[in-house]
Amino acid sequence: MAPLALALLAGLSANPALSQTAQTVLSQYISKITPGEIVEGSDAFGAIRDDIPVAPLLKQGAEIGYVFITSDFVGTTGYSGKPIHTMVAVDEDARVLGVELVKHSEPIVLIGIPDSKIMAMVHGYRGIDLVAEAEARGSAHDLDIISGATVTVMVIDDGIIRAGLKVARALGLGGLQASAAADHSFEVNPDATAPESWVEMEGDGTVRRLSLDAGQINAAFAAMGDPRTEKNALKEPPVTTFIDMQAALVSVPGIGEAILGEAENRNLQDWLEPGENAVAIVGRGLYSFKGSGYVRGGIFDRIVLIQDDVTVRFRDRNHRRIGQIAAEDAPEFTERDLFKIPADSGFDPALPFRIQLLVHREVAAIEKVFTTFELSYQLPPQYQRKTAPDPAQQAAVAPSGQVTEQDAQSALWKRIWEDKTGEIIGLMAMLAVLTLVFFFQHFFTRSDRFYFWFRMSFLTVTLVFLGWYANAQLSVVNLMALFGALVTDFSWQAFLLDPMTFILWFAVATALLFWGRGAYCGWLCPFGALQELTNRIGRALHIPQLHLPWGLHERLWPIKYMIFLGLFGVSLYSIEQAEHLAEVEPFKTAIILKFMRAWPFVAYVAALLIAGLFVERFFCRYLCPLGAALAIPARLRMFDWLKRYHECGNPCQTCANECPVDAIHPTGEINPNECINCLHCQVLYQSEAKCPVVIKKMKRRAKTGSAEAALDARIANHPNVKNSRKELQDV
Repeated sequence: MAPLALALLAGLSANPALSQTAQTVLSQYISKITPGEIVEGSDAFGAIRDDIPVAPLLKQGAEIGYVFITSDFVGTTGYSGKPIHTMVAVDEDARVLGVELVKHSEPIVLIGIPDSKIMAMVHGYRGIDLVAEAEARGSAHDLDIISGATVTVMVIDDGIIRAGLKVARALGLGGLQASAAADHSFEVNPDATAPESWVEMEGDGTVRRLSLDAGQINAAFAAMGDPRTEKNALKEPPVTTFIDMQAALVSVPGIGEAILGEAENRNLQDWLEPGENAVAIVGRGLYSFKGSGYVRGGIFDRIVLIQDDVTVRFRDRNHRRIGQIAAEDAPEFTERDLFKIPADSGFDPALPFRIQLLVHREVAAIEKVFTTFELSYQLPPQYQRKTAPDPAQQAAVAPSGQVTEQDAQSALWKRIWEDKTGEIIGLMAMLAVLTLVFFFQHFFTRSDRFYFWFRMSFLTVTLVFLGWYANAQLSVVNLMALFGALVTDFSWQAFLLDPMTFILWFAVATALLFWGRGAYCGWLCPFGALQELTNRIGRALHIPQLHLPWGLHERLWPIKYMIFLGLFGVSLYSIEQAEHLAEVEPFKTAIILKFMRAWPFVAYVAALLIAGLFVERFFCRYLCPLGAALAIPARLRMFDWLKRYHECGNPCQTCANECPVDAIHPTGEINPNECINCLHCQVLYQSEAKCPVVIKKMKRRAKTGSAEAALDARIANHPNVKNSRKELQDV
């Protein structure tokens, strides 16, 4: 039991890619890619270089270029929160020979956007001249955005260009030279003050501006050569303000106080952790720099901060709105927002950066074309001061950079936990309530009506809050990911990146020692809650309930165990293939993606839920591989909390007939492998209307009470009322 519990404590994430290994991404995937897939005619890869993760690309023994994977050089985290691995081939002239999408986990591609469309987009990067990109700071090519997958495309584009430039400079391709080391000899001067006037801040560079009118936007789209853009041109007069966007680095105390005011600036400084920065972006006009497409946990896809090889995409958890601007002469902006720049992003506030604005134009019902504009920013000299390097600090940094990466990982998961404080508190409250219910189950199951509505309310919270809101749905993929991490290089920090899943697995491991698998399957599984709630609705609509013959029901149980063992076996060969086969679990479609998926997946979930209207928790009973995995140690639990009478099963069959998942044998024993701890049998255990044992006891008490009443009547009517009760009894 101990090894399994320890394993469950660690099986905390459905993302096996998060496990930290000493290998480069290229070394993990190069054997899975055929050279001819990335560049037609090539037939082999050379050995990966020792200095940088790049391998020669060969054709009939001759070297025609080099291949690399973008994730080895730049951050490629997509909308899913997981890396997008793209293999790129470049030649000696720094031209892109080919691009292949190796691995991604983008949910947006699963919601109706064919994977082939993304593939066609990345193949369009063949022929890109990285020398021209270096001269134009990465904007020499047209960005081919796919409607509905903006963030995904922008991450792929950013990875190809920035990683390509890093490789070209490192190898000297196309005459490009390694970039000179950035000058980090200046830092922010916390004592510097800013002008009180907005106009003065614009004048001295404290605030930088990007102003575009309708005429400029129409001209930019017309230059793209797509006739549809002219047909859909803006109808407003050319001088109409399309967007007036201004930005300032408000993490500099003096700038923050001048723009936000003393109180709001103090709140900002409290919001920022050491090493973090913040930029204020304000705007007005026809176009919004935020848009309305971002959702909770999502990314603002219209703006991105770029500083050399650093790219920062802003998520909603790093965003706050600004109330009023402190400067009295500031224009009236319709949008006023703060965006936090994480400490581990590599951003240096003393160096120049730019904010890239993505502008789109609708050209068809579901199709858009895109172009970009840039707002450049350089912190003025008056806000900087020269700083001398600290020799002790320099000596503390490991040459390999490994310590820095560990520190960055640590800072990342700590920040994620802080951002999810509300969700964590909610989950801990649910676990506390459930623990009380199990420890004091005799009290909670005393009233059938109270317990029914309590359980329905708890399951609703599980479905809506834990499932659809927090996406804390455990999966058999968690266990396969754990095994993959254990056989490579296990890292706690990797699994700590998902606090809800971490806490939930910890709770499951603990519950296995006390109550078996039922604590999760019966109470904390969002899809299980969805099945039970829909079944209750079906009962209210008088949908007939089917009870399979015990012999058939007992022979259907092993199916889920066979599914689990099959998935586990496949994961030993290929974790990626096992993830695909794990779609037998409907959790991703029904809970994570909220049914926003291709119709075959939705149809599969619908079929399971429809079956569950007639056979309660149909999927849980016969098909769930996660339930099977948790059921294996169920018999090893340390305590048996469910109370039974000697008469249970012989002759009474009430609990067996009413068990929601038919986990009680006809002989009266509860099968711990199948029990979901719904406690319905404990309600029946105390029922004065259904339990024969309780009814018999009540009748016995009632008979005894009647005899006592008759005796009291005789005492009252006896001529010598002073005689003792015993005397009357003797008479």
